[in-house]
Amino acid sequence: MTETASTLPDDIAELKAMVLSMQTSLRAHEVLIQSLRIQIARLKKQKFGASSEKVEREIEQLELALEGLEIARAEQDLTPEDPEDDTDAGAEAKGEAPAKRRRKPRVSDDTPRERIVLDPGEECPHCGGPLRLMGEDVSEILEFISAKLKLVETARLKKTCRRCEKITQMPAPSRPVPRGMAGLGLLAYILVSKFDDHLPLYRQGEIFARMGAGIPSSTLVDWCGQGVRALSRLVERIRDEIMASDRLHAPSH
Repeated sequence: MTETASTLPDDIAELKAMVLSMQTSLRAHEVLIQSLRIQIARLKKQKFGASSEKVEREIEQLELALEGLEIARAEQDLTPEDPEDDTDAGAEAKGEAPAKRRRKPRVSDDTPRERIVLDPGEECPHCGGPLRLMGEDVSEILEFISAKLKLVETARLKKTCRRCEKITQMPAPSRPVPRGMAGLGLLAYILVSKFDDHLPLYRQGEIFARMGAGIPSSTLVDWCGQGVRALSRLVERIRDEIMASDRLHAPSH
């Protein structure tokens, strides 16, 4: 549990003891982290030669344990983090273990950007004199825009001709899932979350419920099956294109 200023003792000796205890704990965490990293590296090397579900499960468990230890270390480390510092890159280049992760996130060029300008105004707050621009300091924060569900209602107007009395109406748009409510974006999200991010459908259902949509598990299963079926033709075309090549490259295992 993180200590606050109100719960810290006033006695200097007690404070020193707490700092030493935290340093000892941090060193212990670092030892365990390095040990787990070595085990993960060895298991991955072993897995490269022969595929094994047991090895895969063991790697996943070790990675989870490693992640938990790193979070515990970050919780106790009160050192301010400089987003411009990239000490990990230099440490890895020298073959050393990084002391703390300080890598700046890499953002693609097509990521939406928003610029907020904090202008002190036209007059000096100290003497009232006119201000002139001499430069600017720019900092960046990576923000998350939460996903939202949107209900798209399509109305097909029916019109009748006053001369021949025939009814005219636009055809209904096609759907990725026949008679289903899942749009292309939602269906793509469900499939990627299921098969790429390994997020079970029941957990996706809980996420959608927090968004305000109660989607039964049976419906999610049906959408997944129909989505896989719709993509099967694309998979077949990719397979035909690959098999038509003169040479194929594949892993040895």
